[in-house]
Amino acid sequence: MTVAPVPQDAVPALRDALWAAVTSRDEYRAADVVFDALAQGMAPEAVLLDLLAPLQVRVGAEWAANRLSVTQEHAASAITERVIAALAHHPAVRTAPTLGRVTVACVDQEWHALPARLLAEVLTLRGWRVDFLGAQVPTAHLIAHLHANGADAVALSSSVPTRLPAAHAAITGCQAIGIPVIAGGPAFGDDGRYARLLGADAWAADARGAAEKLAAGIPAPDLAAGHRRIDDLPHLADQEFTFVARSQGDLVKTVLTRLEAAFPAMASYDAHQRERTAEDIAHIVDFLAVALYCDADELFAGFITWTAEILTARHVPAASLRPVLNILATELKDFPRSLRLLGEARRALDAASVPSGTHPGAHA
Repeated sequence: MTVAPVPQDAVPALRDALWAAVTSRDEYRAADVVFDALAQGMAPEAVLLDLLAPLQVRVGAEWAANRLSVTQEHAASAITERVIAALAHHPAVRTAPTLGRVTVACVDQEWHALPARLLAEVLTLRGWRVDFLGAQVPTAHLIAHLHANGADAVALSSSVPTRLPAAHAAITGCQAIGIPVIAGGPAFGDDGRYARLLGADAWAADARGAAEKLAAGIPAPDLAAGHRRIDDLPHLADQEFTFVARSQGDLVKTVLTRLEAAFPAMASYDAHQRERTAEDIAHIVDFLAVALYCDADELFAGFITWTAEILTARHVPAASLRPVLNILATELKDFPRSLRLLGEARRALDAASVPSGTHPGAHA
């Protein structure tokens, strides 16, 4: 007997039921919701992309708004991953491979594996033979895998922009052995601008788009024409990226020291608060470095305004980001692109009308 498809107006209720199960840490109930959706006629791909993918987006949004703690966010993500695994082994979902082979991997140091896992499951459902390598795959290991097993394409995932230099290395390495790369994930920009900048053969905004582009075929790199070199971004010739990346530790220490002089209240910070302050500054320097790598004002300014929103949601006045930017500008006064990026970030903060207050290390 054929099961009628789940009506679209029933999907919000399924999402709410899944959210309730995940946020109450009820893994079995979460799996029941997913299997019930299958039994009601929802296609496995729709379960993945219309139930589970939006769930994870909501988890991230709730964490950003400070309505979920870090541990709650991690628990929800872990349950989602286990439910995806259970779904993949459900008898109604198993699909025999009829197409080629795709390797799906996260770039080195990228721990957010769920988007890549969703893509791997979608491609499996569509008949591809998929090698899912998971989170933070070092480029050398990825290339060794491709040499040993081959692939028609590599789907490379990254969520955090600071991994873009590693993504560039992976893209170049795959292309050097004749395998095309399709990039995806928030790190590459919502329009794929950084995927294009780094020379990826294709980009997709989501798993459905990636599956469609792979089905249409992504041409292999022309090895006779020479592959894209890792250092072919002309702006990197000024060595600003290299200096900032290598000097991160010293820059963080300098900013901390000067903040202590500017904000005497830091003398009373406990070890946890000081550690969090150092982490905040280290993230800022990381994003400054990757913005230099990509020569992208909007990347750094966007991170700073996002950080302001995160701090504000945690009742930490975010205008304290300004002195951090000012101190970095003083330390990097001989670096024109760094000064440009820091200036754009200050203007973005001003436009966001962030209220004044104390140092970001004050949050719990």
